[in-house]
Amino acid sequence: MNKCNILKCIRRILSVLVILFLFSCKGNRVVTTKELQNHIKYLSSDSLKGRMTGLPGDSLAAEYIKNELASYGMIPLSGDGLQRFKVTKRVIPGKRNSLSINGINYAPDKDFMPLAFSSNSGLESEVVFAGYGFNIHGDSLKWNDYNGMDVKGKWVMILRGDPEIENTKSSFIPFSGDRDKALIAKDMGAAGVLLVSGTAFDPLDTFESLNSGDFSVDIPVLRIKKGVADIILSKSKTTIAALEKKLNKTRKPAGFSTKVTINGNSEIVRETTNTRNVVMILPGEDEQLKNEYIIIGAHFDHLGMGGHGSSSRAVDTTGIHHGADDNASGVAMMLELAEKFARTKGSHKRSIICIAFTGEEEGLLGSKHFTDDPGIDLSKVNAMINLDMVGRLNETNNLQISGVGTATGLKDLIYLKSDTSVIKLTLSDEGYGPSDHSSFYGKNIPVLFYFTGAHLDYHTPADTYDKISYNGMVKISDLIFSVTEELASSTARLQFKEAGPKVETGRVMRRKGVTLGIMPDFAGVVKNGLRADFVTPGKPAALGGMFKGDIITFINGKPVNNIQDYMFRMGQLKHGQTISVEVLRNGKKEVLLIQL
Repeated sequence: MNKCNILKCIRRILSVLVILFLFSCKGNRVVTTKELQNHIKYLSSDSLKGRMTGLPGDSLAAEYIKNELASYGMIPLSGDGLQRFKVTKRVIPGKRNSLSINGINYAPDKDFMPLAFSSNSGLESEVVFAGYGFNIHGDSLKWNDYNGMDVKGKWVMILRGDPEIENTKSSFIPFSGDRDKALIAKDMGAAGVLLVSGTAFDPLDTFESLNSGDFSVDIPVLRIKKGVADIILSKSKTTIAALEKKLNKTRKPAGFSTKVTINGNSEIVRETTNTRNVVMILPGEDEQLKNEYIIIGAHFDHLGMGGHGSSSRAVDTTGIHHGADDNASGVAMMLELAEKFARTKGSHKRSIICIAFTGEEEGLLGSKHFTDDPGIDLSKVNAMINLDMVGRLNETNNLQISGVGTATGLKDLIYLKSDTSVIKLTLSDEGYGPSDHSSFYGKNIPVLFYFTGAHLDYHTPADTYDKISYNGMVKISDLIFSVTEELASSTARLQFKEAGPKVETGRVMRRKGVTLGIMPDFAGVVKNGLRADFVTPGKPAALGGMFKGDIITFINGKPVNNIQDYMFRMGQLKHGQTISVEVLRNGKKEVLLIQL
């Protein structure tokens, strides 16, 4: 080989070495504000139209997330990385709903409506009143509304709720759900159920939207107005209000035959659509531990164009709900963390699975689907990290982390890896919460849920990318990477432990329609009071002079120390009532008069 060829070979080798060196320098990359902004700007853009589950924007978001993860070297957990499934987009009454009493026809939507868990069927039979529809045989609570009653093949009329509607911790709560009562009636032989709200339970007697997550109980179930129920009770010389009052006072079953026959029919139409989770994996670097997993998750769906039934807080506005904080922020952080793990050698002995969930806004549909059909052994998951609304680290630098009690040592690890002079932490032990980590906690998996708090733009079109604290997101990302790296590389496994219930067991504002119009501090940051994280303009609290950050300490002279106290006090109030609310504002006591 001549000298010239030798020099060419050396140049080629040097070029390759330079490229390898540059790539290796990228190995310890950092999360940047620019990349976070690029992700959030696209995901919350007008072109995705709010990313509603099952619509084109949902698909575009999923493809974007999958392609980004693939570009970092992550591979599909299975198939092409998209876990496809169907969701019920809407449950609506069909055209064949009918109700007649003594030959008189009553109007759907006005006098009655089918419930989402009703079957598409009908029945003509006598109506039996069965109180609250309980069949409880507990050690400390016994109540059987069907004792000595013949309900086989008949309509059963049941009061909604229970005798302790004011009590947020009542023993009746597990037995007071509408669907549960309908299922018990079916088990007792009933062929149809009529559910009616008593005056104490719902003074306004309003019909709610049908819940798309309800499954049929295989008998017709109609919700009827109090006036219709009173017509059925006319031969018995009583009313729903009187029966509710009696049952609440005596706490004893009081069922009877109404001796009235009705003819009713129910029809429910379920509209389904296709959607998907994104599930990609970064194989672990240790031969043994790579068969265990850390899951980093964030939901990418949002509210689309808003409107009725979408849970938009801008109830009178139809427009793109951008969802920059909720939850393009969580997805962007997940992507940046995935890339950092992929580029940082020695950061993950365990495999890291990144999951972008759809359907969170409609009831944790995506995370529930994954945990029911995971494609891996869930017992091998060391921890699940959930990122939901992490884009608004504010002037207080307060980061809320839930789930620190779901494994021994998690809380200590958080403090060990955190610089609390940079980020102030509010920790909560509970594993259950209103986001996707709950699906994993229910499967005995330790969870951590990161959240920067509620704000006035939540679930409105105003949640846009320009309001995100990108520097704050970088700080949070550094903390999460440090914690997750330890969980992904420590040879010791976390030991799961229960920290609170695995399902929602408390009541939330059981007496309907009575509200101040605030978003309370659900995390309990403030002790001995309840902070208003924001106050909705035009609602009673705002009209009465309450401001964001006010700490409610008394309602009508009775103490409010936490969210449960607040719910209970509000449950005792009525529409039109003027109440006194004592608040702390900048350390000073203020007393507000607020009309509900």
